[in-house]
Amino acid sequence: DFHIRPAKEDDVGTILSLIKELAEFEKLSHEVTATEATLHRSLFELRVAEVLLGVFDGEVVAYAIFFYNFSTFLGLPGIYLEDLFVKPKCRGHGFGKAMLTQVASIAHDRGCGRLEWSVLDWNKRAIDFYPSLGAKSMDQWIIHRVTGRLSGQNFRC
Repeated sequence: DFHIRPAKEDDVGTILSLIKELAEFEKLSHEVTATEATLHRSLFELRVAEVLLGVFDGEVVAYAIFFYNFSTFLGLPGIYLEDLFVKPKCRGHGFGKAMLTQVASIAHDRGCGRLEWSVLDWNKRAIDFYPSLGAKSMDQWIIHRVTGRLSGQNFRC
């Protein structure tokens, strides 16, 4: 039996473990600096993002983490899906689609104009799957990121 629930404060260790599993899958383990303390502060004190957990037969096997963004063109908030991850042993059962559908439902219910996410260019399985949900690839956009300093400014909170 698969069900989706919001994460609770005592799920922080599980969330961090799932983040590390995702990073390993994405070949980005070296970039993970999150700790239980930083996640707890961000998710449950500052509430800058939300987490849904997918549970199958009593085990957390999936997670989605998302937060608000804003479209000036629409004049509406949107939701950015930062992570969507299903443990490899549980893929192919529709759990990822259920998680994404739940986030989309939340976006709709909250009056958001968009749900957006990124996918690594080598993740063919995901790239091929998303159009079946009505998602459009935004190939004309290039992502830019600053980590640390830009013009002498430190972006860490």
